Amino acid sequence: MDYMDSGLRYTPNSDKDWDTSVQFLPASDHKKLEKKKGPGRVGAVIGVVIFAAVIALMTGLLVWHFHFRKDVRVKKMYSGSMRITNQVFEDAYENSNSSEFKALAKQVTSQLKAIYSRSPQLAKYYVGSTIQAFSEGSVIAYYLSEFRVPVGQEAAVDNAMSSMERLVDKEQRTLHRPGNSLVLADVVSSALDARLFSSSFSRMFKFSEHTKTNHIGQIQSPGFPDRPYSPNTFLQWQLRADPNHVIKLEFDTVNLEEDCKNDFVKIYDSLVAIESRVMEEMCGYYSPSEPLTFLSSGNVMLVTMATNNKKNYPGFRAKVSQVRRGSQGTTCGGQLMGEKGTFSSPNFPNYYPPRTSCQWSIEVPAGKAVKVSFKKFLMSEPGQENGKDCRKDYVEVNGKKLCGEHPDGAVTETSKTNTMSVVFSSDASYVDRGFSAEFEAIDVKDPCPKQFQCKNQRCIKSELRCDGWNDCGDMSDELNCKCSSDSISCKNGLCKPMFWRCDSIDDCGDGTDELNCGVCKSGEMTCKNNKCVSEKKRCDGRDDCGDGSDELDCERASGTTCTDLTYRCKNNKCISKVNPECDGTQDCDDGSDEENCDCGRSMFKTSRIVGGQDAEEGEFPWQVSLHVKGYGHVCGASIISPRWLVTAAHCVQEDGKTSFSQPGTWEAYLGLHTQRKIGSAVVKRNLKQIIPHPNYNTFTYDNDIALMELDSPVTYSDYIKPVCLPSPQHDFPTGNTVWITGWGATREGGFAATVLQKAQVRIINRSVCNDLMGGQITSRMLCAGVLTGGVDACQGDSGGPLSSPSGNRMFLAGVVSWGDGCARRNKPGIYTTVTKFRGWVKEKTGV
Repeated sequence: MDYMDSGLRYTPNSDKDWDTSVQFLPASDHKKLEKKKGPGRVGAVIGVVIFAAVIALMTGLLVWHFHFRKDVRVKKMYSGSMRITNQVFEDAYENSNSSEFKALAKQVTSQLKAIYSRSPQLAKYYVGSTIQAFSEGSVIAYYLSEFRVPVGQEAAVDNAMSSMERLVDKEQRTLHRPGNSLVLADVVSSALDARLFSSSFSRMFKFSEHTKTNHIGQIQSPGFPDRPYSPNTFLQWQLRADPNHVIKLEFDTVNLEEDCKNDFVKIYDSLVAIESRVMEEMCGYYSPSEPLTFLSSGNVMLVTMATNNKKNYPGFRAKVSQVRRGSQGTTCGGQLMGEKGTFSSPNFPNYYPPRTSCQWSIEVPAGKAVKVSFKKFLMSEPGQENGKDCRKDYVEVNGKKLCGEHPDGAVTETSKTNTMSVVFSSDASYVDRGFSAEFEAIDVKDPCPKQFQCKNQRCIKSELRCDGWNDCGDMSDELNCKCSSDSISCKNGLCKPMFWRCDSIDDCGDGTDELNCGVCKSGEMTCKNNKCVSEKKRCDGRDDCGDGSDELDCERASGTTCTDLTYRCKNNKCISKVNPECDGTQDCDDGSDEENCDCGRSMFKTSRIVGGQDAEEGEFPWQVSLHVKGYGHVCGASIISPRWLVTAAHCVQEDGKTSFSQPGTWEAYLGLHTQRKIGSAVVKRNLKQIIPHPNYNTFTYDNDIALMELDSPVTYSDYIKPVCLPSPQHDFPTGNTVWITGWGATREGGFAATVLQKAQVRIINRSVCNDLMGGQITSRMLCAGVLTGGVDACQGDSGGPLSSPSGNRMFLAGVVSWGDGCARRNKPGIYTTVTKFRGWVKEKTGV
């Protein structure tokens, strides 16, 4: 019987051994129950009643203790593998129905029983084992073992199983072993993921695929792509390659439920689900542009999929092929010589294989030193996300271990001689994309000519020193600085951009930038109008602030008084909750706060490109590229409905040469990612009408917003979706992180970007921003500054979106208007505040 195929159902042995942890209750002292003179008949009756009650209670306790408590057992499953060194692999071992398979499987299960018998903790709870598969090397056996463990004893059994190798060694050294006993080595064992043997599974499927040279196979979830995968189902695909080959698994689609607790795919570097051999766990929706290619360490791989009873999605599809060991992508290391060169982890930019180790020996001309810069560094896995404790996957440079995730170019190492050793090592579990690096020969005496050398050996432009930005990555360019007049002088010696003052975030690290901000005293709250009131007056039902902000986010059954800050439902009742719209909870009695919520969500998982500015395809599906016909990209816009776009009014102003205000001048590209690359996901539309705001001021950029109607509605897809429009009361607090996107110039005076760019920015205090911008900020403008920008970064584009995350959706906080059109450092960007125009947008578009 196969555990997986049978739903892992086994009945425990009916042994009658008492649990050694059970304690018997002490017998009662009979002398205390002897009749004594004095109480009389009533006393005797009371005594008999008490005696009977005590006996009944003790009987109940004993029955519970020895009957019910003993039967409370949990199923524990362990998976593992072991190498049989005195056997040679036969092709028949691939077929679980062959007599050869069954004979060897019987021998392995018998020996497993003997191994478990060496541990008293395991022997009494052991139910049985099944052999899942065999593979080459001499012969590797993959097994599942079941135990029925009393509640409270699980940890003891886990501990006993962790010493499986010692138990095997004990069994192997037994003097009276039969002559045909198997010789075992390389024993691996771990508790099976409980989700893989859930009692809720109604169906279980097992598939096998043996790849061949020059053949590409395919595996996919049942029904893909025509119908969603089935609920409450467990599936597994055992993949094999020929000897001296490894398996290449390449996903072209992964579209599952977002939460891995519900539906997931797990990949193992094994033929059974051994947790210490898991390579990756996936759920959610991955962009087709994101490489999802895995290599096994040997010639086997297991793909598992588990689904629950709700929300079924299209599933996955992947190509399966074999690659000869030693070919490109499977190897790494070697001798590198010369003035400069590049190298990377195996299979980069795809996932490197597990259980891999290699070394590069780098040599540059005599008299020079070696400098290695890591352009990409993605070596994170569960247990070492912070990159400090490199006990798992790592890169070692001159004895120093590196791991985790690091921004592009932030990791640099320099040698003291003309040689350097770089070692790459991956353990048996969880893989990542790895690294790409370049080496160059440098002058030991002047490693950064005409530049500033960071403490981490990185070279940056001299003018970036003491400008408030951490360009080095280790803050060394911002230490011991004399701050300019337009910067904040932190007490700890750091300089910070003035527009980070009073944004409720301690940028200095010592609170200097948040001093003298009009913040209220301890025990007081700051109202939206900057008035201070006692914390005790918050949510007391009275408007103590004068603008109602002390009565926001209050839990009360009765209705809330409507103010400019409260959310108004469709039935004209108001609620005090801040930003209730589309948060997944119905707060309005009429449910209007959860209407029209198919917006602001990217179908794909968030990109993991660290420090890069390229957006992933489909990451901002509301982004539009506005082209002037015959010219190309000029402005950005945002989708708010199948027919309407929002952009900036200054984009559609006449300039004497081009009629920008005329719909016939423009064409809109929706779903575009790379300029001049019009793929199947891209939709082109002409415009029917353009409606600039009637009060737009061409000199001050006040009311800088316009609407565009498409000549025909678009159908939403993974790459074309609307952004959520905020209610007039939606709050975008100072200090909040938001995103700007566009194809703007990549440097001041430079050319437009080819690939859609993204940058994280932070909303800036309005009064601080107004001071910085010479009093030009109106109430209809919002300021935001670049947090991570490089000196050449020119993220954003006129008319494009300022996208603000709220829950798992994005709201249109602003429209790119003016200011740092090319991201000049220490100058915030100015955006049109969309909340101020919500009524106008609805009046003109109905959205």
